[in-house]
Amino acid sequence: MAAIRRRPLRGLIIHSDRAVQYSSAQFQEIAKGHGFLQSMSRRGDCWDNACAETFFKTLRAELIRGKIYRSREEAREEIFKYVEVFYNRKRLHSYLGYLTPMQYEELEERKTA
Repeated sequence: MAAIRRRPLRGLIIHSDRAVQYSSAQFQEIAKGHGFLQSMSRRGDCWDNACAETFFKTLRAELIRGKIYRSREEAREEIFKYVEVFYNRKRLHSYLGYLTPMQYEELEERKTA
């Protein structure tokens, strides 16, 4: 979905852990088809994926904690809204100088234009 919506350039590096979904032939074929390079952390190296782990900690704290979803679809919709509407467009990130990810990306695009 991200490849279709964002259309990143060929050569994009996808970094992940060694979970089965990322090491599957299907995922690797899709990544290769888009021209992406795959990078995986070493076994047992939790620091390698600290950025993703921080995001999931925030997601659990701000959205999921204590919530019971009636269906997988309901959970999927809530998480989608959280990421696409709130996290990327409204939530300020200290790491980005208290900008939203979209504001930061727009600023970076203007710098390179």
